[in-house]
Amino acid sequence: MKNLLTEQNLVQTIQTLKKQNKTIVTTNGCFDILHVGHVRYLEESKKLGDILIVCLNSDSSVKKLKGDSRPLNNEQDRAEVLLALKSVDYVIIFEEQTPSKLLDIIKPDIHTKGGDYDATTLPEYPVIMKNNGKMVFINFVEGKSTTSIIEKMKTN
Repeated sequence: MKNLLTEQNLVQTIQTLKKQNKTIVTTNGCFDILHVGHVRYLEESKKLGDILIVCLNSDSSVKKLKGDSRPLNNEQDRAEVLLALKSVDYVIIFEEQTPSKLLDIIKPDIHTKGGDYDATTLPEYPVIMKNNGKMVFINFVEGKSTTSIIEKMKTN
């Protein structure tokens, strides 16, 4: 899959982008059932720089965070859907519960996260600050979440 990064080609890709003076923006999440809230969030993230890299929770990572019934879509399918969006340049899948290790390698200029987080609750925050990055919290689209979609499906 084009632009699906691995840890093996991540360093080379980042070096190339930085040599080109590209502003690198990262974000992370499960992106299990892609919805308009995700699309708008990713578009806002992309506006902050030249390149948007999405750090995507692996299937096992999603299970640890959301429970055994998740994800509904496997990591390869979620990555392919994300890469189909014009706002997303690269996706890299990670196994841990947070992308801190990847972010320490990427050293993004900007890292974005949803407005339900702040500097005190975001596990990645110290890594971003250590590498002189900037944190941007993006407001959620009210009422749009994967959990609310699943709940609605259960009641219909």
